[in-house]
Amino acid sequence: MRLQCYLPVLVSLCGWFLIPSSRGQSVLSSYIAPDIEIAVKTADSKPVPEQTMVQLIGLNGRLYDQKSLRNGKTRFDQVPKNEFRVLVMAPGYQRAEKRVDVTTGALLATVSVELEPMGDAEDAASDVGLNSLSPKVQREIGKALEALRKKKPTDARKHLETAQRQVPNSAEVEYLLGIYAMQVKDVAEAQSHWTKTLEFDPNHLSALLEVAQGFLAEKNSAEAMPYLNRALAVEPSSWRAHALLAEADYLEGNHDEAMKHAERALDLGHERAASLEPLLAAALAESGDAKRAISILEDYLKAIPSDTDALKQLERLRSPESARSDGGPGTLDVTSFSRMNAKALELPIRSNWLPPDVDDRVPAVEPEAVCSLDEVLPKVADQLVTLIRNVDHFTATETVADEAINKWGVVSSSEKRKFDYLVSIEQIPSGSLIVDEYRSSGGKAAEFPDGFITNGLPALVMVFHPSYVGNYDMRCEGLARRSVGLAWQVYFRQRTDKAAAIRGFQVGMRGSSHPAALKGRAWIAAETYQLVRLETDLVRPMPEIRLRAEHAAIEYGSVNFREGNAKLWLPLSAEVHFEWMGQRIHRRHSFDNYMLFSIEEKERIGSPKNVAPANSPEPNSKESRP
Repeated sequence: MRLQCYLPVLVSLCGWFLIPSSRGQSVLSSYIAPDIEIAVKTADSKPVPEQTMVQLIGLNGRLYDQKSLRNGKTRFDQVPKNEFRVLVMAPGYQRAEKRVDVTTGALLATVSVELEPMGDAEDAASDVGLNSLSPKVQREIGKALEALRKKKPTDARKHLETAQRQVPNSAEVEYLLGIYAMQVKDVAEAQSHWTKTLEFDPNHLSALLEVAQGFLAEKNSAEAMPYLNRALAVEPSSWRAHALLAEADYLEGNHDEAMKHAERALDLGHERAASLEPLLAAALAESGDAKRAISILEDYLKAIPSDTDALKQLERLRSPESARSDGGPGTLDVTSFSRMNAKALELPIRSNWLPPDVDDRVPAVEPEAVCSLDEVLPKVADQLVTLIRNVDHFTATETVADEAINKWGVVSSSEKRKFDYLVSIEQIPSGSLIVDEYRSSGGKAAEFPDGFITNGLPALVMVFHPSYVGNYDMRCEGLARRSVGLAWQVYFRQRTDKAAAIRGFQVGMRGSSHPAALKGRAWIAAETYQLVRLETDLVRPMPEIRLRAEHAAIEYGSVNFREGNAKLWLPLSAEVHFEWMGQRIHRRHSFDNYMLFSIEEKERIGSPKNVAPANSPEPNSKESRP
């Protein structure tokens, strides 16, 4: 059985286009073992201030060697002639990965890596902690995480103790032992493990938040404050840190500060921070703004009508006599609120292989920058409309590196394939788009490993096309710093009253199609309004086809074409992580050797007969267009 992803509303109207690759094959001409030099810097070209770990990992997933940086560079001497993954990790920065091929005969391969600052990364230190451990220890931690997710703490403890014997000073192991203790309802032991986590790693954001939340549960806001201020210093865009600070300030009677942190948490956390709205309403009312407090509670109760405490709070605000008898117009049931807020802010048990969901991490943005969707969206749409107007087809050489991940989060097998790749784009009179993909390999139809066909990645950008942008709720989160410069950071989510029309899945060659609702985040260059990065996740798992998760991340860049001196922004690479029917796959696509075919060209490339396009279930099949 196979699973393929596609653009559900779009129907193939074109035949198969075969473009031979112009890329030559390098010949291994030297028997001298090559060296690999890695240079690491931040996105603004400065040295990384934190201790940085660089790992060289074979495509079989085994660690070949690891080193720390000195003066921004490190070097691996006389490595085997092979392909490697270069993994770079530093506290407070997103993990970066690049591939390097030293089979070409060159004596020195140089790799340049730019580290992006971590966003709302409660697990930032965890990323470094896990990935710097040996595969054996990672396997034990993977087994422990699996048990904790299934609420089997006894099984988890066995694996964590095994890992602890091998790495006795691991902050990550201590942190997970705290999670174990909470599952067996031993709060004191959990706090002890999290305090010890901070001895090993003072900047472990998750542990800082857990310790602070423990003090808030006891209404000890004075003890919680220092940990929360440290958490905010580690990660200024952590919505959970702002949410807990709002609660602590409210308990301290600092209503202005409570409002500031609550509003910032809501800006960063969106719906996930909704539990703070009763506290924000209480702080507003007690500061004299009862009108806005009532409005916030009314909107909150429309979304969460089951919150009886918030309903009583609203009644007190509407009834001055009741407010006087209860002690004040905005009086909050702090005990009940703290219990509900703790549940809403509960840290998820992180995956040790799947990237964070777009809702779990809000990347940092520049303070004070004002972003207007009314200005950004039309300009992005103009870029897409121009692309579709000027381009009929473009071709590239596509390299696909595929890794199978076992249930413990460790790479169990990997392989690499190369395809001749063509994308055609067409807009029909109704306004809908047709985006087709065609692949071939050595004159044969393309075959993907693992039974999962990856199609539809070029179509994800159409979220911002005028024909589809209305299907999504969007928010501009601010101005972010990227390696290419400043970019507007836009969050989007499928509207519940609109049909999903960008992503879909089909099981088997004759199976029915299943549209998928998407959420995601995009970065749009502030000067050119070109898309520079796009990340998407499923709004919810799809149990009907046993698809638990799919996370896609696409990097875009400027591509210069010889034909007509054209310059377009197209996908340069894409990473897809998915879990389907128990299979866990990490797949990386990279594109080069682009060629452009414009609509105005008189001569078109011919279509070989009897070959099905890559995103069709079978030759000559038909699908209905909505």
